[in-house]
Amino acid sequence: MKENLMASELTIGKLAESAGVNIETIRYYQRRGLLVEPIKPPGSHRRYSADEVKRVRFIKRAQALGFTLDEINALLTLDAACGCNETRTMALRKLSLIEKKMADLDVMRQALAGLVQQCDTGNGQTICPIIDMLARE
Repeated sequence: MKENLMASELTIGKLAESAGVNIETIRYYQRRGLLVEPIKPPGSHRRYSADEVKRVRFIKRAQALGFTLDEINALLTLDAACGCNETRTMALRKLSLIEKKMADLDVMRQALAGLVQQCDTGNGQTICPIIDMLARE
């Protein structure tokens, strides 16, 4: 029984490797309160459970969807069965923010493409349209 428990306990290096992150990421998540730092037994290393691998993967997947660490911390506190409405609300807010950012990026893309096109049509002897636009007051 104890051998199975020890086999499921991971060092910080094995936790990081299993979750696909580096050790400093684990330490950062601990400082941010996303992971609990286990007690260090005298003369030994801290040990993490296999559940911590799942937690780190959850955090990374949530980050890939654009959630901040504060938002992820809130998600981690929601019950998987009862927190669906709150989670949905958070996801809708995030989706709205992403859509706004995409619209802003599209405006930036169009403006920059127009400036690049002006450079392409110039003869190289006029003021650079990009520098000129950036220098305007």
